Amino acid sequence: MSGPLSLLSLNCFGAPVPTTRRRLRALAQHLEQSSLEIVCLQEVQLLAYQNLLFQACASYPFQAYEPHLHCPKGGLVTLSRAPLISQHFETFAEQGRWYLPTAMDRFLRKGMLISSLHWGAVPVVVINTHILANYSGDWARAGVYTRMQEKQLRQLADTVAAQPANALVTVMGDFNVPRGSHLYHNLLQHTGLVDVLAGDLRPTHRPPPGVPAH
Repeated sequence: MSGPLSLLSLNCFGAPVPTTRRRLRALAQHLEQSSLEIVCLQEVQLLAYQNLLFQACASYPFQAYEPHLHCPKGGLVTLSRAPLISQHFETFAEQGRWYLPTAMDRFLRKGMLISSLHWGAVPVVVINTHILANYSGDWARAGVYTRMQEKQLRQLADTVAAQPANALVTVMGDFNVPRGSHLYHNLLQHTGLVDVLAGDLRPTHRPPPGVPAH
């Protein structure tokens, strides 16, 4: 493979609700008509939805995921039109608390789905991840959810640092932190990653009706 490498990251909100199948079919139709090479999806919450995506995205014959009880582990699926050389899943050591809303995150066993491929002569590592949610919408340093997110992001930074020095490393997913937060700045500082959407003011979170925007 050669030429531009195009990637998409999307939290597809694949929760078991009545509209999910219709939305995922619409997503698959869009992907089939696109020129995207690699697609990182989060919140694929049922095996049935995973299978739907695999069948409907026929032009993406290479898939990465880690089997789990009722869904791909972490709710993470990576679709690729280019052959994948390897894939493995790294579970976050910090999984949240059972007695908090993070119980929903623990149920998915969140972590990092790490895939590798070659794009021309360039080795590429794709890390698809989903950081646990900040259910208070408060990213102050002392916040209970912020402290848990910080631990996961620190593990993510260590994983980025462990990748081959000659590889193009892309980190994609749902980070659940705002760009202005110290968590965001610390991740970039500790990893040397570059935010390719920096300065793009389009919203990345479009909550459905009834869900607070924060």
